[in-house]
Amino acid sequence: MMLIEETSVPDAALPVDEFKAHLRLGTGFDPETVQNEVLRSFLRAALSAIEGRTGKVLFERTFRWNLSLWRDVSAQVLPVAPVKALISVELVARDGTREAMPTDAYWLEQDPACPRLRAIGYALPVIETAGNAEITFLAGYGDTWAILPPDLRQAVLLLAAHYYEFRDETSLTEGCMPFGVSSLIERYKVMRIYAGGAR
Repeated sequence: MMLIEETSVPDAALPVDEFKAHLRLGTGFDPETVQNEVLRSFLRAALSAIEGRTGKVLFERTFRWNLSLWRDVSAQVLPVAPVKALISVELVARDGTREAMPTDAYWLEQDPACPRLRAIGYALPVIETAGNAEITFLAGYGDTWAILPPDLRQAVLLLAAHYYEFRDETSLTEGCMPFGVSSLIERYKVMRIYAGGAR
């Protein structure tokens, strides 16, 4: 299974001014400075870390997911949430031949924790041996900072500030995710049950 981010968060969407206020940095300088680029890099790092820990996509963007088999032939849980829309579902044969899955064969169950690609009927189409399914979808809470859940916005600022504060630190104890951030994101984590147990 491979998840590819097709689009990225634009610089303009990042809350640089709010992050400056959070850090209590001075004002009155040229708005486009080297410092802004540094702050954007810490915000991106914090967004990435929180998305990785929670499985939630904060800023809306497009993803492409390749998988070689359905875990459940009637419904496949998608790897991240929330999913806004399915853009396409294609079956790719081992020789590279592509076939678009008809839209009347599936639908999107927009569960906030575990969105699913569901079959209309008994089962999703068969993925041939050595082939794969390629699902392209739009995921994320929204395309602006203000739309994101307040606790996740706070977690991003806290973690970005932690990265900024300890940017020269290399020891593991100082580099771990702060407790305040872990507490804010805890309720967004989803426990998935597999054949080998919970994960």
